[in-house]
Amino acid sequence: RQLRGLHGLALLLLALPLVTNADADCPCEEPTLCRPIRHHPDHEVFVFDVGYKTWKYYDWSQITTLAAFGKYDSELMCYAHSKGARVVLKGDVSVKDIIDPSFRASWIAQKLILAKKQYMDGINIDIEQEVNCSSPEYDALTALVKETTDAFHREIEGSQVTFDVAWSPKNIDKRCYNYTGIADACDFVFVMSYDEQSQVWSDCIAAANAPYNQTLTGYLDLYSRNVNKDLIVLIIVYYTFGGSLLNFVQKGYCTIAKVPFRGACSDAAGRQVPYKVIMKQINSSISGGQWNEDQQAPYYNYK
Repeated sequence: RQLRGLHGLALLLLALPLVTNADADCPCEEPTLCRPIRHHPDHEVFVFDVGYKTWKYYDWSQITTLAAFGKYDSELMCYAHSKGARVVLKGDVSVKDIIDPSFRASWIAQKLILAKKQYMDGINIDIEQEVNCSSPEYDALTALVKETTDAFHREIEGSQVTFDVAWSPKNIDKRCYNYTGIADACDFVFVMSYDEQSQVWSDCIAAANAPYNQTLTGYLDLYSRNVNKDLIVLIIVYYTFGGSLLNFVQKGYCTIAKVPFRGACSDAAGRQVPYKVIMKQINSSISGGQWNEDQQAPYYNYK
């Protein structure tokens, strides 16, 4: 009788791990949706979501990963997982602090706790701060990416760690990063091929958010630094910059106010105009849709 009792206890203990805390506390109707996404697609369609339930209008047949930059939404997590898409955290931290290895370890541990609590599948590290090439922050940033990747891969099966880099590796906005080392240290890097007029060192002329030739040059510069092209994902945005022009020089060439950013003329002279406004505004514009051959980009004029 005692033996049967112990045997029954042993069976019970073996069965317990099948019902995890994730399943018990899961906010989804189907508890298995709180488990990490483990498969790795052969290509990535990555969405940066800023909230407001816009995710309900996405084409989920295309999306592989969503970075939650807005307020945490458990309904979004459940729905994304039901479509086989990952949901990852946003990671940002002061580069001055990450020089200290113990601080890096603490920051990574906190992000892991949050990711597990919210049933997420990784983290997108979005640090867009100035780094000097000869500073201790240069190596510390690469170390942070590698340590974060190692920890997440170890603690969350199938997790993904990514990093956002500028549209060109040529110290854009004074960001000197180890592009090759960072790309090798994580799953892949995102090239932020937008807001390319953040620093305009020539004349203050209105230009496309991401001119094709300029974007292509940035990519070629990455390749020249031996960044593995299989680890690069392009980011595009659904907005542009619009604002008042100082002078209409000629068709397609208009001067803008010299609002400086880190010593250069900048697109800060304008304001962000979202895609839905663009599509409404172009129909009532004074020029209609136009094409700038030099920039390989569309534009229109409006009052």
